[in-house]
Amino acid sequence: MERVLSGAQPTGLIHLGNYVGALRQYVQLQHEADCYFCVVNLHALTLPRDPQELKEKTLDVAALYLAIGLDPKKATIFVQSHVPAHTEAAWLLQCIARVGELSRMVQFKEKSKGSAESAGVGLFTYPVLQAADILLYQANKVPVGEDQKQHLELTRDLAERFNRDYGEVFTIPEPLIPKIGARIMALDEPTKKMSKSAESKWNNISIMDDPKLIEKKIKRAVTDSENQVRFDPENKPGISNLLTIYSTLSGISISELEKKYDGVGYGQFKKDLIEVTIEFLRPIQERFHELRHSGYVEEVLKEGAERAGKVANQTLSKMREAMGIIQI
Repeated sequence: MERVLSGAQPTGLIHLGNYVGALRQYVQLQHEADCYFCVVNLHALTLPRDPQELKEKTLDVAALYLAIGLDPKKATIFVQSHVPAHTEAAWLLQCIARVGELSRMVQFKEKSKGSAESAGVGLFTYPVLQAADILLYQANKVPVGEDQKQHLELTRDLAERFNRDYGEVFTIPEPLIPKIGARIMALDEPTKKMSKSAESKWNNISIMDDPKLIEKKIKRAVTDSENQVRFDPENKPGISNLLTIYSTLSGISISELEKKYDGVGYGQFKKDLIEVTIEFLRPIQERFHELRHSGYVEEVLKEGAERAGKVANQTLSKMREAMGIIQI
């Protein structure tokens, strides 16, 4: 059975782009593979965070994992910091990583734009911690959005370098990227991806947005003056993005949607998309509120950390041995 690992940061509000790009695959994958799904709270420390808010959001993400349909009997759900092997493995991998390859990471360039000299070191090196997250579990597949593909390439490079220099320890992971909807764009600026860290609240639809806010966001979503529902990402990025969201949430193909709304215009299209989105998110939101403060989430995370730790520590032991670290 193949092993799958992926994770989400407890920062911002998880939105439809996160769901479409990775989270929705988790539910199906848990029936097909040995899955490890992590809340990567250490990654969140690369920028200043309110400590109490970080604690709450870590539990929010874990509860959301369960709310979308993950079963802790089928998948291992845990918090990154609960498995100390992650930080030690990250240091060992940092010692073989190169400044040049980290400086080429697009996300570092974006987040440190204009202030690279004063940016935190963690922001620069966190792709190595991300590599450790993956490699510790000998993952074959990593479900990621298109924007994370570069980080997975770095993970593969580090694994291959370690295997070459110290002996075969790591499985080389492959990305698992959906063919459609892998990159949901911003509602207010459809030439850029939907982002948790966006300054404007009109950028994305959070999985936990209430119906009234969803309605406002979709009504305000940028389209064009043509008033023709047609999939054309280059010339009509706004409506093409909305078609992708509609198709993903409803299961109706984009070509069918184009036929359905031929000659109808954007008004009715957006009205129907609002209804589809609200109804799609309703059961997830209800399940989230049922679980969040029940104590069940903490139980799942404790059991998950124990299971994850056994696997991670086995790999870490092999890393230590290969690099000449004395073990007692």
